[in-house]
Amino acid sequence: MKVNEIIPLEGENGFPVPFFDMGVAAGDPSYVSMPFQSTININEELIRNKKSTFCVRVAGQSMIDAGIDDGDLLIVDRELEPQNNNVVLAVINGDYTVKRLYKNGAELFLQPANKNYSPIRITQFMDFRLWGVVTGVIKKLI
Repeated sequence: MKVNEIIPLEGENGFPVPFFDMGVAAGDPSYVSMPFQSTININEELIRNKKSTFCVRVAGQSMIDAGIDDGDLLIVDRELEPQNNNVVLAVINGDYTVKRLYKNGAELFLQPANKNYSPIRITQFMDFRLWGVVTGVIKKLI
């Protein structure tokens, strides 16, 4: 999976969106008759560190089993310290990629979430950098 483009986040405050503060059934339907009760700020919901967070658009299918599809927007935070099993944005020899980070002793791997792709073992001969931790995914359904 390659990164198609890097998108800066615009605006410090975001914008309010109507919010119905009630769990919505993902199983059997539940009856809802109440109006919107408040608003939420999308930036506050999705962004931890404003100054170190940006978005990238995904190009590829290597992370589909993690719910990350071609065309999705990823929210990436450069301030967070990458931990084992985090989904990360990495640069290998000048190419951006999104994978799950795995540490096995002294070895480091970038693991795809699609059985059709192989893990990438990071070696001393690679120009490897971690650009940030993926903290969210934005999808268009229509």
